Amino acid sequence: MSLDSPLLEIDPLLDDLRTRIIVCCGSGGVGKTTTAAALGVRAAERGRTAVVLTIDPARRLAQSMGLTELDNTPREVDGIDGSAGGSLHAMMLDMKRTFDEVVVNHSDPERARAILENPFYQSLSAGFAGTQEYMAMEKLGQLRAQDAWDLIIVDTPPSRSALDFLDAPKRLGSFLDGKFIKLLMAPAKVGGRAGVKFLNMGMSMMTGTLSKVMGASLLRDVQTFVAAMDTMFGGFRTRADATYRLLQAPGTAFLVVAAPERDALREAAYFVERLAAEDMPLAGLVLNRVHSSGAAQLTAERALAAAEALEDFAEANGGPEQGGADRGGENLAAARIVDHRPGKADAGTPDGTQDRTEGDRQAPSERLAAGLLRLHAERMQVVARERRTRDRFVSVHPEVPMVDVTALPGDVHDLEGLREIGLRLAGAEEVAA
Repeated sequence: MSLDSPLLEIDPLLDDLRTRIIVCCGSGGVGKTTTAAALGVRAAERGRTAVVLTIDPARRLAQSMGLTELDNTPREVDGIDGSAGGSLHAMMLDMKRTFDEVVVNHSDPERARAILENPFYQSLSAGFAGTQEYMAMEKLGQLRAQDAWDLIIVDTPPSRSALDFLDAPKRLGSFLDGKFIKLLMAPAKVGGRAGVKFLNMGMSMMTGTLSKVMGASLLRDVQTFVAAMDTMFGGFRTRADATYRLLQAPGTAFLVVAAPERDALREAAYFVERLAAEDMPLAGLVLNRVHSSGAAQLTAERALAAAEALEDFAEANGGPEQGGADRGGENLAAARIVDHRPGKADAGTPDGTQDRTEGDRQAPSERLAAGLLRLHAERMQVVARERRTRDRFVSVHPEVPMVDVTALPGDVHDLEGLREIGLRLAGAEEVAA
């Protein structure tokens, strides 16, 4: 029997107007993007004015929501049932554009142009480690400040580690405030000829060494960038801290998304512990793509035994030279597990066996039934493995609310698929039949 955990109730969370931000986090490939989109659709159709911010480069969200493209501007999603007064917008983080907006909004035009044209800035804004996560925080802060939506749902970046979303803004802030950057800023702070003299005399040895390591051209680009960004460094740190506090506020809810796999749940456990250490509000865990069976009473062991019996029966009745009357009753009894038609096992000779002609006709269907039994056994083995993995997580974190979302037969590619996921998140999947 699977260990119990508190039930994560999604609809009350979405309906609570005090919930202003939901952050979906977890390791890559566990369905964060689909979960975030499904939450957005369900929230909007229950009356919330919602926006979904995704940082997933695969652009699956755009396809699922029927949008030709997603960019840095929220776009309204068509096809949402607005009878409850809700609406849904969606957007995809454009990391470089967000960085450019920060530069333009927090510096004068001349300084902004110098920064935007700087080669080191162009490299930094396009792919510096941690920039994507930092800009996700920047964009979240911007959306919250606009106050155009009463619910913001964030799909966190597909980082190697789910913890990067919390760590990266601090890492980028530490880089911009670090000793190396401050050292490079020193000549600019002195200014004019004195700065040049300081650079030539006091830093000649340092810059000579850095030029050999970085290259003279790159070093000049870095120094020019640092000089232009000097007045903005404090703003980066201030805004990161403000957004961090926003994530800790009562109106924010973190949903850890995981798959019923060892690595994904290990990552989820790390995140649960980290959120607790950072005093961030954890709503619960979404266990995605859980397998189940409509014939759970038929165990894998019984299914395999029945499959073997049926295969033996089919082989014994497959040709005139094989005989098989001695095991006919046993095999036909096993066949009853998958075929409950009345009297089938009683057909044939008085001792419960079948004549050769009927056996020849029936062998293909028995082999098919055996194949289906083996598929069922494999499914039940998956179900058992997932249950053991889930139970290990629950045994360590029994206080974490959880909802199991059963796997769909195929990929989600439209609003109906997202609605189905929403029903499963809410524990109401039977309604969608």
